[in-house]
Amino acid sequence: MIKVYPATSRYSADHGWLQSNFSFSFGDYYDPENTEFGPLCVFNDDIVAGHRGFGAHPHREMEIVSIVLRGQLKHEDSTGHTAITSYGGVQRMSAGTGIIHSEVNPADEEVELLQIWFTPNVRQLEPSYETSHYDPAQMKNRLLPVVSDNSGPGVAHIHQNMTIYMSELDAGQSLRFTQQEGRRIYVFVIEGALSLNDDTPLQRRDAARITELSSLDLHTEQGAQLLLIDLP
Repeated sequence: MIKVYPATSRYSADHGWLQSNFSFSFGDYYDPENTEFGPLCVFNDDIVAGHRGFGAHPHREMEIVSIVLRGQLKHEDSTGHTAITSYGGVQRMSAGTGIIHSEVNPADEEVELLQIWFTPNVRQLEPSYETSHYDPAQMKNRLLPVVSDNSGPGVAHIHQNMTIYMSELDAGQSLRFTQQEGRRIYVFVIEGALSLNDDTPLQRRDAARITELSSLDLHTEQGAQLLLIDLP
């Protein structure tokens, strides 16, 4: 089953320095029918003004992934990690038993990022942080893993049985994704337009939550940049 969530269905918040779109319940937005999709429980599409950001705040028992689409994002946390990430970079933080961190835009220009949270498959972990880097050219017309429990060079490690893929499809290109039966797929269109299984269109910033399908065909006529998550 493919259930489409148009970009316009997201909860939007404009704080001046921060523009956010929430795909799941978060902050002041709460919908008891929209709290999670498997272990995926937060998917925020944020734009943060220059020299602004999220000050020091705590987290527990959560896997937090930040994917920078443009600009720069600076991370600092109570374990002593500091990093600045730009396009092609991914930040993964395991909050575990408890961590305090901040995320700010250190530059003059805006930073655009996806912040994605997952419940871990192991509790009471020691807090940890990782910055990984992938080559955007390597996601051309293929699904490139950038976060996974089966990690490796350029792939951040996460404590959940899942993988995040990035892809940039040229106009007229198609891909097929296959997974084990009984799993879930989450698709988010970053830019462009996409068709799923030839009959389900997605536009820019639309998302799809997919169950009961072990294979999925992705096709674009005009070109598309997308994110796909293979979930338990």
